[in-house]
Amino acid sequence: MVPDSSSAVAEARVFSALGDETRLALLASLGTRGPLSITSLTEGSGVTRQAVTKHLEVLAAAGLVSGVSRGRERIWQVEPGRLADARRSLEQISRQWDDALERLRRHVEAPEESSR
Repeated sequence: MVPDSSSAVAEARVFSALGDETRLALLASLGTRGPLSITSLTEGSGVTRQAVTKHLEVLAAAGLVSGVSRGRERIWQVEPGRLADARRSLEQISRQWDDALERLRRHVEAPEESSR
């Protein structure tokens, strides 16, 4: 099944956002530690607040995180729905590959069986 163009764009944005190790680490941190401020996310990371902010904006544009202002800080959290969508996409691709490999296996083994 081929996704429509709007879902393909959304999926590409998610996988592109996840393709950066800093963004992936930020997402993992939010996933394990819960909602956090930029200050908490930068502590001990060696990444500047400005860089973390830019990475979080990319993750937010992909629908992977959201931020809520609390006073002077913004608290960021994971949006699990987009991750679930990405997982389903990968599972579908995996099934398609499994089907293609099974067809190839049957094709390769078919002449072998008929020569017996």
